[in-house]
Amino acid sequence: MKKLYRVKFISGDKLYELFVKHVYQAEMYGFIVLEGFVFGENTIVVVDPSEEKLKNEFEGVTAAHIPMHAILRIDEVEKHGTGKISSLNDSGNVTKFPSPIYTPKGGGESPE
Repeated sequence: MKKLYRVKFISGDKLYELFVKHVYQAEMYGFIVLEGFVFGENTIVVVDPSEEKLKNEFEGVTAAHIPMHAILRIDEVEKHGTGKISSLNDSGNVTKFPSPIYTPKGGGESPE
């Protein structure tokens, strides 16, 4: 069985929930890479507008680099569900983390 991950993250004032085949730490410090996006079957007659919006946003994207402080949760799942984008105000139980978490002082100079 191939691994599949459900990833929830915050971008702006939106909560994203999507399914991907690969999740790993990026070479760029502080970023998580999402690859192999999985969306619902095109043969389904009923179209979920929320998933269509998500699918259109990630169309042509081979890898997304998400700041690690924006990631809320990564779950390994057996099968994919419906991805969605929702407003943080609608979700009720999600609190946005302060951003940015790390802020260098003085242009990156080392303290003396």
